Amino acid sequence: MMGVMTDPEPGFVPFTLPDLSEDERQARGRAWFEELDRRRSVRDFSDAPVSRTCIEWAIRAASTAPSGAHRQPWTFVAVSADETKKRIREAAEREEHSFYEGGRAPDEWLDALRPIGTHWQKPFLETVPWIVVVFEQLSGYDETGRRQRNYYTKESVGIACGLFVAALHRMGLVTLTHTPSPMGFLREILGRPSNERPFILFPVGRPADDCRVPDLRRKELDEVAIFDPRPQRPRGTGPESTPDPTPDPTPGDDR
Repeated sequence: MMGVMTDPEPGFVPFTLPDLSEDERQARGRAWFEELDRRRSVRDFSDAPVSRTCIEWAIRAASTAPSGAHRQPWTFVAVSADETKKRIREAAEREEHSFYEGGRAPDEWLDALRPIGTHWQKPFLETVPWIVVVFEQLSGYDETGRRQRNYYTKESVGIACGLFVAALHRMGLVTLTHTPSPMGFLREILGRPSNERPFILFPVGRPADDCRVPDLRRKELDEVAIFDPRPQRPRGTGPESTPDPTPDPTPGDDR
């Protein structure tokens, strides 16, 4: 029918991956786990310089993350200027002091944080060579400048942040997921528009020579993963609501 506009077909390109053997897949998986298992969140940073190129590669790696409708709803703002880092530290410490000392944090939360040794002072925000603040884009703009909604922004930005952390670790750098609350001061200091919201602040650098980290234990696989769970009967009336007569496995059963 003449005159009717139709949406263009999406463009597709071929995609392949190396066909690895099962042994090589497992070896790569184990090696990657062992490398990431050495990663730790750090609060004792060196002031040793880190090149802008390293930060650029980490951001590029983060931007390979999947995102809702491929909107890539993130902005990485990298800061190395001393004056800006000082302003960020002062504003962050005001919020953190209210959290730790001003009664904003419930006792249960403070008790959970105590083994990690956190407190409201954040001197590392001035020590590190870089602060990278990730902003979540609640909406964006198309090629004509028209505002458009973004989808699954938190999930998308969260995945990108995870890849950013992994990329830094791969380069021998360390970081910390710092989230002072509220974080609106970051949008003001860094001059970001109203459609962006601060998501995570990453101090980035090398660990200090005397760096120490909490002696923490990560959960084992069987504490975080379930394989092939037995389907549960739907709740309601009728035959579907009949309790499953099969008893739970006794302790020691291979589940």
